[in-house]
Amino acid sequence: MNQYKQYCIIVTFIISCLFITGRLCYLQIYRNESLEYLSKKNFTRFDNILVPRGNITDIHGNLLATNRPITNVYWQGTGNNRFSKKQADDLYFLAQTLDMELPINSIKNMERYKKQILIAKDVPFATLSKIAEHFAFSPNLTIKTQFERYYPHQMLGCHIVGYLGNNDINSKVGKMGLERFFQRELVGKTGLVQKTVDAVGSSITQREIKPIVPGQSITTTLDVPLQKIAEKLFPSKYAGSFILMDSETGDLRALISRPTFNPSIFLKPIEVQAWQQLTENKPFINRAYNACYPPASLFKLVTIIAGLEEGVISTDSTSYCRGFLKYGNRKFHCNRRYGHGNVNIKESIAHSCNIIFYEIGKKLTMNTLASYAHRFGLGEKTGFALPEQEGFIPTSDWKMQTKNERWWPGETICATIGQTFMLVTPLQIARMISGIFQGYLVNPRILKDEPIIKTPLGVKQEHLKFIQEAMKEVAEEGTAQQLKKVKDIDIYAKTGTAQTSSLDKRKLGGEHIEHTWFVAHFAYKNQNPFTIVIFLENAGYVRIATNMTRQFLIEYKKHIDRYYSNTSP
Repeated sequence: MNQYKQYCIIVTFIISCLFITGRLCYLQIYRNESLEYLSKKNFTRFDNILVPRGNITDIHGNLLATNRPITNVYWQGTGNNRFSKKQADDLYFLAQTLDMELPINSIKNMERYKKQILIAKDVPFATLSKIAEHFAFSPNLTIKTQFERYYPHQMLGCHIVGYLGNNDINSKVGKMGLERFFQRELVGKTGLVQKTVDAVGSSITQREIKPIVPGQSITTTLDVPLQKIAEKLFPSKYAGSFILMDSETGDLRALISRPTFNPSIFLKPIEVQAWQQLTENKPFINRAYNACYPPASLFKLVTIIAGLEEGVISTDSTSYCRGFLKYGNRKFHCNRRYGHGNVNIKESIAHSCNIIFYEIGKKLTMNTLASYAHRFGLGEKTGFALPEQEGFIPTSDWKMQTKNERWWPGETICATIGQTFMLVTPLQIARMISGIFQGYLVNPRILKDEPIIKTPLGVKQEHLKFIQEAMKEVAEEGTAQQLKKVKDIDIYAKTGTAQTSSLDKRKLGGEHIEHTWFVAHFAYKNQNPFTIVIFLENAGYVRIATNMTRQFLIEYKKHIDRYYSNTSP
């Protein structure tokens, strides 16, 4: 019996040893890596090193979008079930210093489970200094700094700069403008740091295991002082756009789209009511190149070029305006009810008389007019760096294909003054006007490092010169003669009003009032020539735009004179 017991003990001992050995082998060999990972996880932390987003600046280095440090204060739990007297005193000090009521119940929970809770965000430096001094050796207080996007000029150039929106709970990405379409260049790459922490979570050692890649900065062609002048003068009650473009290089020195918005509002959650009020006037449409409108009388410049190039008129051609032209069974009216009498081409452009353009429309096909419109870049993208609308120039083939109807000669007559189905963007118009004076189309540029791309117009120089002289008369004797009050600047101009509904509805006001176009080409001293394009929705009177231009040119002169007086030796 004793021998049997001894045998059982030996067998049990051997089985136990085998079990322990197997278990040790399982833990030490098979589970080695996972257990080592869990062990290290107890005292190892990995934190991302956030990299500041790249800056966006104007041509002079003035900041349009940058980053500012945001310092937050956190309470780090240490595993106590209840606050000690010192912790209670510390919390009282925090509440008094921050001038706020602390979420005590939430802090108690975080304290018990050794977790972290945000106490205060974006703490001012003076307040932060007091807190840091008081909690110099406290394991309960953690101070962290991150970066938040900052727009120093707020709404200035917001449609070009864009804004950031939430991608997920921890990151923001560009949602519009340069912030969106150069997201990859601006954002850079975050780094990674490995920390060794003690039992209460305080850092003992740390090392960088992945370096940061800084975000690239972007230099635009915008000029903040000129943008500010334009923003100040743009009539606040109207939607529309303003473009100031270097005629030689295509550099956009100022670009406005109204209504506008403040990109900073998207850095924090927006209430539903605030969002509804914000979007009521559609402020996120960039009316400079993402909205299309009838070109109105600005298209008359293309009509004249087409007539001259095709030989249906000469520079000496005249017409008699009695207030309308009868073609078939319809009367096509001039903008002056009682007519202008006998007028030549330059006078027709200066006073926006329609009759000679109607005469050209009787002799040209719509397809011919369309080919010259495309020659001046209308109805096609300009090559701009940001997404833009294409616009539209109709042809007889298009109408047959889409509407199964022929193109009527009367429609060509309407097209000569920029009506019918035509749609263009203000940026296309800026490119066209610059082309008239330079002899080539230049792609609009918003980035300083973009190549300058020029496309020859293929139009006789003497015909371009003739149009320039006609535009000079517009500024001196015609519909924009207010500009002749501006001295020492060579100014050329053209005005236009785009009909939005039938004339009998105009008295209803609002959306039935005509859109207003105004363009000008000017040069001052030794500066590159500039093209101005102003478009005002439902403004009705071009005088609003010409007044703005006159004030802008006066301010522009002061700006240039002041700049050179400050930089002269």
